Amino acid sequence: MQAAGLETKQTMSRRSRLEQLIRLYETGQASDYLERVLDKAFAQEAAEEEELIKQLRSDLDDFETQYEMDSSTFYKQFRAGEMGDAMDFMEWASLYDMYQRANERLDLLTGRS
Repeated sequence: MQAAGLETKQTMSRRSRLEQLIRLYETGQASDYLERVLDKAFAQEAAEEEELIKQLRSDLDDFETQYEMDSSTFYKQFRAGEMGDAMDFMEWASLYDMYQRANERLDLLTGRS
């Protein structure tokens, strides 16, 4: 129960910080320093996400070569229950999920979405 309480406090703290940032920007009080810090933080996060995407893409390529199928096609068939539940397929599906989420996060970090 304490873990849930801690998570709620952390979520509230994050929300509070975001609200502070919003107010600073809405009132035109965000400094150049704050802009640089945020730009640097977003750039660092994006660089780390790009590295993760490269590794995941490499892992996906291995499965695609082994099973002679692209990951998108595999994933659709897997989700439809057409591929079975072999351990390789479970891992491939998990990697594909991670790859999709990493790309979505990268889009958010870089403003592409």
